Amino acid sequence: MYERERKELVIRLRNRGYVTSDAVLEAMGRVPRHEFLPGTMGPLAYEDTPLPIGQGQTISAPHMVGMMLEALDIRPGMKVLEIGTGSGYHAALVAELVRPGGKVFTVERIEDLGLRARATLERLGYGDVLEVVISDGTNGLPEHAPYERIFVAAAGPGVPQPLKEQLADGGMLMIPVGGRAVQDLVLITRSGDRFAERSMGSVVFVPLIGEHGYRE
Repeated sequence: MYERERKELVIRLRNRGYVTSDAVLEAMGRVPRHEFLPGTMGPLAYEDTPLPIGQGQTISAPHMVGMMLEALDIRPGMKVLEIGTGSGYHAALVAELVRPGGKVFTVERIEDLGLRARATLERLGYGDVLEVVISDGTNGLPEHAPYERIFVAAAGPGVPQPLKEQLADGGMLMIPVGGRAVQDLVLITRSGDRFAERSMGSVVFVPLIGEHGYRE
């Protein structure tokens, strides 16, 4: 179902220059985005737009997901931490990229979303490489640190210190930082105790709620 629409989306993302990485485009061609949406929204799954998934949350537009994944340069064998599971679509793409030998930990604070995402990801065959944790993502998951890549799918007022501490030396962390309306997508690279930041441009994400983010 929707295979033609999915292939056409991948072609559009490449032709418009949003995503050039073959690995990312191939992953997007394999992961069925419609499976991560409420049942009635399937026909919209391969439009390049964010969509509501319930609980006031959204699934990001495919071009934004692809651009983030390309900038993070996720490769097979890596250990990756995602904050903000949402529907689980982004995590599924990362799982495709870290195979073989990698591991993805994804944290969702809203129990209903986390349970739904876990069920979808297991049904689609990602249970061997991916673990969904229901918790305050701003604290990260110190028990599995360090991570070679960390990305946050929600916007915080700053970079949570626990996430910086859990980033491996030489690793990269991506997070939208700013107000609740518009944010700056920041890519952080760790070198020892130094953290170099690079702006990836303006974005709009839902707020990052938690101890080291916004208050609910």
